[in-house]
Amino acid sequence: MSLSPYLQHFHWLVPPETAKESLSLSLSLSLSLSGVIQCATALLPQPLLVPIRTKKRYFIPPAVNVKQKSQSEQETKARAAGVVVRQQYIERAINISCTAGIFDPYVPPEGDARLSTLSKEGLKQRTEQLRQSAASQLAFRKIKDHDPEFSTKEFPALAQQMFIDAHAALTQFNKEKLHSLVTERCYPEMVRGNRYKTLRWRFIESLEPPRVVHARCPDMISKGNLYGQVTLRVHSRQTLAIYDRFGRLMLGNEDEPRDVLEYLVLERHLVNPYGRWRLHGKIVPAWAPPKDPIIKTVVIPGPTLKPEEEFEDLHYQVPKPKAVQWYK
Repeated sequence: MSLSPYLQHFHWLVPPETAKESLSLSLSLSLSLSGVIQCATALLPQPLLVPIRTKKRYFIPPAVNVKQKSQSEQETKARAAGVVVRQQYIERAINISCTAGIFDPYVPPEGDARLSTLSKEGLKQRTEQLRQSAASQLAFRKIKDHDPEFSTKEFPALAQQMFIDAHAALTQFNKEKLHSLVTERCYPEMVRGNRYKTLRWRFIESLEPPRVVHARCPDMISKGNLYGQVTLRVHSRQTLAIYDRFGRLMLGNEDEPRDVLEYLVLERHLVNPYGRWRLHGKIVPAWAPPKDPIIKTVVIPGPTLKPEEEFEDLHYQVPKPKAVQWYK
């Protein structure tokens, strides 16, 4: 390697011998530094590149907010691409431990009194009672075939006690006991809307002995899958009070007992050897008086407090509403 190009820049500053020595020193230093850098880069971890083959998508779902073809055309396109479209079944859950309603419900006589057979309404009422009693006798026979211990004389007292225990479990929110006393159809009707409320219910006395007035023995799903439904007439005295989540009275009064006439429906899965009688529903006559209105809770706006103030220190007086003349 010729050094003449390098010496041309140093001949006027240093002698040629000194220039050769300095140039050889710089070359040796540069070579040593490049070797150190190469060793350091060899010791560092190098990125590892692994080739991955992604899955090829034959069917791309439609984009959002883009007008596409109909559902049937999309399914046809998916099938052509080899994608299996799962068939959608419109199914409804069914529970075979109880029925979904009351079959041939009992029609209580208007005013719970027997009309004179001389009138047209009284004759119609008597005819309906004879028809219902004939069907009830056939139902009693089927029930006794599967439940030999059933008796129309002893059953009303047991059913009334079951009614009392179920409402006591409802006021205490005892779900396990309530499920054993009511059917799966009656349970959501009893607990709906009671989550943030306080219930106070008490059974005082029975004004009349409970009695069986109606019975049916329907089958469901298949022939021979029998269910027994018995309607019970209960005339008693009770107290009821419902408080909202703020502890304010919404309905009823704990100190005011009322006479209540109810028609309870009890059901049992007769084919099941472990089945038992449970509350299934309640029949409300068309001539029954309307329910009392619910007392709504109203929020009264208070004063605007500063961060350093307390409501008790202000001695705030709740403003009374002004007298307004109402015209009917």
